[in-house]
Amino acid sequence: MTSTRGLEGVVATESSISSIIDDTLTYVGYNIDDLAENASFEEVIYLLWHKRLPKKDELTELKKQLSDNMALPQEIINHFKTYPIDKVHPMAALRSAVSLLGLYDDLSEDMSDEANYQKAIKLQAKIATVVTTFSRVRKGLDPVEPRADLGYAANFLYMLSGKEPEEIEIEAFDKALVLHADHELNASTFTARVCVATLSDMYSGVTAAIGALKGPLHGGANEQVMKMLSEIGSEENAEAYIKEKLANKEKIMGFGHRVYRKGDPRAKHLREMSKQLTKLRGEEKWYNMSIRVEAAFTAEKPLPPNVDFYSASVYHSLGIDHDLFTPIFAVSRVSGWIAHILEQYANNRLIRPRADYVGPGMQKYVPINER
Repeated sequence: MTSTRGLEGVVATESSISSIIDDTLTYVGYNIDDLAENASFEEVIYLLWHKRLPKKDELTELKKQLSDNMALPQEIINHFKTYPIDKVHPMAALRSAVSLLGLYDDLSEDMSDEANYQKAIKLQAKIATVVTTFSRVRKGLDPVEPRADLGYAANFLYMLSGKEPEEIEIEAFDKALVLHADHELNASTFTARVCVATLSDMYSGVTAAIGALKGPLHGGANEQVMKMLSEIGSEENAEAYIKEKLANKEKIMGFGHRVYRKGDPRAKHLREMSKQLTKLRGEEKWYNMSIRVEAAFTAEKPLPPNVDFYSASVYHSLGIDHDLFTPIFAVSRVSGWIAHILEQYANNRLIRPRADYVGPGMQKYVPINER
């Protein structure tokens, strides 16, 4: 056996959900550029789960199912109120809440296809409400009920702020959800598949995936990007800040990718939304600062920005708290996790790799009084 650090270059399974070939990302064969410009997030959810785009009546039914299942059990809301709010990161709250949701679902242990699809709907619907409700409860605000007349992206922004979002805000957030929905066999998706390959339930699979996404090397980069921009403070400081960080061999978040070599194809869509939203808010400095950071960094290292870099200023411009950036990643990516979970269930084999042992050779036990 030959080991590979981080399983780099190892093909672990076959999948028909998404692909990354020659720096092109596709969902079920549809180029991400095509979907980002034309598809709604609900269409992408249907595509990932059913391997085809929905017809009009199918999309209408999916939207209704999601809307009908957004409300949280009161027990989850009450549970949030017991958290030590000043110490709990929203990703920890999300991880715990999704696990708790399984306790209040009568179908949680039912592994039939129909039950699993119903769980998929509930998880996709409720994860948005979990994030927005926790955000409000920790500020001492009452949760905002979802509205049946709003789509998924609009409902999230409405439940977060209590105000009906503008069209450009809905467009930007919907596009961000589309771009983050799936990404082949990334760390959290692989974690979900490993978990459910034991025939554990869907709530366990999604909880495990959230645990993997919580790590800063996977889901926390855009939060760190916004922290960096806040530290820079103004456009004029960008070049000197980056040069100093690089001279000190400090990591700059939001650049490079484990899979892409020529550049993350998702980044350009969020760059444009950042430009539009920051102008709308009269805070172009965040976009201009990002442009200068990109120029300063890429002049020193040939690593283009990834999807996290410009999503930071997009989310900030939407008035979203910085520590909610990664939970929002999960709100989108749960669509992909569920697609992979369903695919794993449909053609399951326990995932059990081997390890290349590098410890000491054969040893003999020595009684404790002789050591």
